[in-house]
Amino acid sequence: MATGIGATGSCHCGAVRFRVVLPEEPEAYRCNCSLCRRKGAAITPVPKSALTLLSDWAAMGVYQFNTRVAKHYFCKTCGIYTFHQRRIDPESYGINIGCLDDLPPETFEPIGEADGANE
Repeated sequence: MATGIGATGSCHCGAVRFRVVLPEEPEAYRCNCSLCRRKGAAITPVPKSALTLLSDWAAMGVYQFNTRVAKHYFCKTCGIYTFHQRRIDPESYGINIGCLDDLPPETFEPIGEADGANE
């Protein structure tokens, strides 16, 4: 089992819930790709094995575009983007830090930038 900071997260309405193990010193970034720019979320990367979905996958929608490698998951009820399978590393997820319970965004400062538009 991975070691680090255990956290839970959810969408706004609670239909999507998950548990994640973050690194001891978690980092976050904002991506400049066309989708991430529009959703404005700050993301923290984790290996796929660090995330456990506590709700049913049926509660989630998925959006893919361009290369269709990245899978952006969101709640079908409230529309909140919770996490995505990353294009740059399909064996990892990018977690929306705004969805994490009891971990304020300051935990991740400074928030960096990723050049998803050109990578």
